[in-house]
Amino acid sequence: MIRTSLVAALGLLAVPALAQDFPLTIDHKFGEAVIDEAPERVASLDFSGADDLLALGVQPVALRHWYGDFEGALWPWAAPALTGDPVVLRGEIDYEKVAASNPDVILALWSGITEADYEQLSRIAPVVAVPEGVGDYELPWDDRARIAGRAVGREDEAEAQIAAIEDRLAATADAHPDWDGRTASVAYALSGTPGAYTSADIRPQLLAQLGFETPPAIDAAASAGNAFAVTLSEEALSTLDADVILWISTDGDFAPVEALVTRRFLGATKGGHEVFAGPLLSGALSHASLLSLPYALDLLVPALEAAMAGDGPVVTE
Repeated sequence: MIRTSLVAALGLLAVPALAQDFPLTIDHKFGEAVIDEAPERVASLDFSGADDLLALGVQPVALRHWYGDFEGALWPWAAPALTGDPVVLRGEIDYEKVAASNPDVILALWSGITEADYEQLSRIAPVVAVPEGVGDYELPWDDRARIAGRAVGREDEAEAQIAAIEDRLAATADAHPDWDGRTASVAYALSGTPGAYTSADIRPQLLAQLGFETPPAIDAAASAGNAFAVTLSEEALSTLDADVILWISTDGDFAPVEALVTRRFLGATKGGHEVFAGPLLSGALSHASLLSLPYALDLLVPALEAAMAGDGPVVTE
């Protein structure tokens, strides 16, 4: 459903251009961004947006810290590519800091900006927000990279990198035909409360490209107010049982998962079909960028191979 709406929303973006000309107009949910010429100074308000810019050879003049305690606010897959000294935005958007970075364009594709934010930011530079009809965090990784590439005049490079990642996903799926049609849950335990991501979330979507399906019970438990994740009671933990379970942790502490009393009754647990995704794998999957996805696959694929063979729980970085 999301993919169908994006094709309609993106319009001309769905048709690759032979050459990228400026001035350029990009329609979005707040109106349109008119970019007069290929921007030299790009500010990113996206959570993980700096990754895509760096992958395209663009040094952001402002970037937004999401989470993680790393020097310079970037994770290991992106930090080596940063050579500039950008303004780092932490917490709420600071308009004055954005303005001080003197951007030619502001990318806000995965940022959660409001219309009031947009009006303030538009006084600084053209702002590229999500397309009409697309939620603040619904934009898939490839379309996010594609729009960013178009906005900075590097759409061809973005398409090439998207294709390379998709080719790798397809090759991995082809090399593991036994994964096709098997079920996989992406789960977590926050403060002792378990939950799982639905097929609308980027992490299960990535596993789907490897052949795995989200258990129907997870999607069935989703509410209209939160289509991306479901919170479960311990008594309902069987909802997330699958051929393999990928437990996500932002800090590498899996004690809350291991403390789930009913977990030991899950088929995946009893069969050794679990992956404990540590901070780096969890973070790389969550960032879902041109730089983080290859990094994530380096960790994820061997972990899935071992877990599917019953050697779990497999603990990753």
